[in-house]
Amino acid sequence: MNGNDQPHLRPKVRFPEFGEDGAWHTKTIGEISEPIKEKVAEHKITPVSITAGVGFVPQADKFGRDISGEQYKNYTYLRRGDFAYNKGNSKSFPQGYVCQLHEFDEVAASSAFICFKLKDGYEPTFLKGLFDRNTHGRQLAAHITSGARSNGLLNLNAGQFYGVQLPFPPQFEEQERIAECLATINALIEAETEKLDALKDHKQGLMQQLFPAAGETAPKVRFSEFENAGNWRFRPLEELLYVRPDYGINASSIPYEDGLPIFLRITDISEDGQFIESGKVSVAASISDDSYLQVGDIVLARTGASVGKSYAYREEDGTMVHAGYLIRIRPNSESVDHSYLTHFLSSPDYWTWVAEVSGRGAQPGINSTQISELLVPLPPMGDDQFPLAEQQKIAQTLSSIADLVRAQAEEIGALLNHKLGLLQQLFPVLDEVDG
Repeated sequence: MNGNDQPHLRPKVRFPEFGEDGAWHTKTIGEISEPIKEKVAEHKITPVSITAGVGFVPQADKFGRDISGEQYKNYTYLRRGDFAYNKGNSKSFPQGYVCQLHEFDEVAASSAFICFKLKDGYEPTFLKGLFDRNTHGRQLAAHITSGARSNGLLNLNAGQFYGVQLPFPPQFEEQERIAECLATINALIEAETEKLDALKDHKQGLMQQLFPAAGETAPKVRFSEFENAGNWRFRPLEELLYVRPDYGINASSIPYEDGLPIFLRITDISEDGQFIESGKVSVAASISDDSYLQVGDIVLARTGASVGKSYAYREEDGTMVHAGYLIRIRPNSESVDHSYLTHFLSSPDYWTWVAEVSGRGAQPGINSTQISELLVPLPPMGDDQFPLAEQQKIAQTLSSIADLVRAQAEEIGALLNHKLGLLQQLFPVLDEVDG
């Protein structure tokens, strides 16, 4: 089909007041929108990137610095309500992600993004629902003849994107009714996300209180039973390990298979240090026994935008080996509690160190020698029966908050799954449409 009149184009679920309105029709993105060509030029506004499933994010937050450089003046000037398509592929949106600007009044968007605004007569939240359902991706997939380019962007052009067909009900009022439904769940997700952010901020603030700053001999807050235990000191990480940090294996991944180990990559680790099971892969290379991750092992990303991100191996996550862009450390249980060290590796002071050390080269990165030299704050050892008592008390406190963070994240995940179910019910499928 080539769009417009499609007698069988109907959603699975329809609001009762529109049940007799007839079939939906299609229009291309080019027909319902206008490209945004205005450049930032000399305006001083926030340069942003786009994170799939999240939206617009300041470059300084995503990459640790502004990466626009001399290209800034050629960035596109976006205002609240405008849309942008990021041609970068991701697990959740393999053919690229479309988002609407609502986080800021105005931003500077990379010229690599396809930016547009809607014409009158089209409900933005309705359109965002179509893009969240990945209606565009199903059609753009037919145009992708190879993988991402060296810059990480898919080999797609503006004409192909603007040629994507989207379904619309006969009446604008039905767009509005669907938008109201989606806005309700979007507001709930946003409220729960604010709670999650508040929990994360609370944990970060608590870590600043429980770990002493560089050069200090005691934290700002100390549990009463340890107030007279003596001064803290800083020790190089290498002194707290069984063996020196080691890199993972350099091998190609294969689709996941039972009986083969999970091949842990940087992209399999969430920003809060959890294993992302969806999209897991295996490796079929010859693997020595020592290459398998053990309980207590921690791996850290050593390169890229996620440099410094860490994951503490859990047996319930499955048998694993780590890839070459990860560094493994194996804490000595007589010197440091592995949970305590895991929390320190997500603390504000740790991330300050990562930003300083990883930014010394052309590309963000940390090597095994540098991670070995990381100074870790440690309280004095306890008695023979409980030598790591203060470390363990701090770890237990932070773990209790981490459990709340994890539970809140799961609640948001359930809401997102509910939203996805709504999108599948409220919008018709366009499998028959030629993109």
